[in-house]
Amino acid sequence: MAHRSSSQSSDQKSRSRPKKDKTETSVSELNHMANKSKHLANSEMAGLSIVSTPIGNSGDLTHRAVNVLTNASLIACEDTRVTAKILHIYGIRTPTISYHEYNSQKQLPRILTHLKKGDSVALVCDAGTPLISDPGYRLVNACINISIPVSGIPGPSSVLAALVISGLPTDQFFFQGFLPSKPNARLSQLRALAHIPGSLVFLESAKRLPVMLSNALEALGNRRTAVCRELTKKFEEVTRGNLEDLATTYAQSGPPRGEVCVVVGPATHNEKISDTDLDQFLIQELEKNSVRDASINVASITGLPKRQIYARALALTKQNS
Repeated sequence: MAHRSSSQSSDQKSRSRPKKDKTETSVSELNHMANKSKHLANSEMAGLSIVSTPIGNSGDLTHRAVNVLTNASLIACEDTRVTAKILHIYGIRTPTISYHEYNSQKQLPRILTHLKKGDSVALVCDAGTPLISDPGYRLVNACINISIPVSGIPGPSSVLAALVISGLPTDQFFFQGFLPSKPNARLSQLRALAHIPGSLVFLESAKRLPVMLSNALEALGNRRTAVCRELTKKFEEVTRGNLEDLATTYAQSGPPRGEVCVVVGPATHNEKISDTDLDQFLIQELEKNSVRDASINVASITGLPKRQIYARALALTKQNS
């Protein structure tokens, strides 16, 4: 049981010494170590650093990330107001510049100018790891093309956080990010993912979650799924079940609050594959493989007999010839 310890010693100096706040001490020590290694850090950080930042819990910023952000010449942020909050918590006063999807063409030359002068620039996004569903790749490619060093400072990621607590297979997975907003395009994209032999990870707005789950059920079948909400935050919640049950639950209860990440498990061999889905699998495979190889690939995905798949592949080939 936790309890407050109080010294009974007669040492007045010990009695009068204020208790240390563990959080404040931790931040203070991190900043002290960062300042102490400033000269070394500057020599190591020349170029662009891709820095992961917390997705909800400010305590998830790594020691190395604090060091890099403290000693950088400039921090490129998705939203300077959002990044300012975490910088304030850790006492980091490095200048910031906005860099996001809508101003990347304008800001890219300015950032490259700093890098060409030998400045160290840190790239962050609002939460998690940059370049995952943001325009950071343009800056990285530009740096590579002119031989400016690029280094990654790993850390928090909503994609991996959701995947590892989902209870679904992690040996193979595909990150889709956000699906198209238009219904037909969304269904088409989901159907294209149906043949992937691994777990599928989606980012989704809470508002669209009910319809997204319904579309996923239609396109992917009734797979095991985890809806992860408010990861690393106070009200973190993971709701697990099959797609049919989850689609019904959220259709009745309405959209949840907060940020959502959905993990859908891979197809299992006992799931019923519709004739339409089977044909779509085969058509996609036949575009790049022979009838034999396409049949083998689809059989491994669906678990259906190879003879059945091969016969259907031949029929589709004759129809399209």
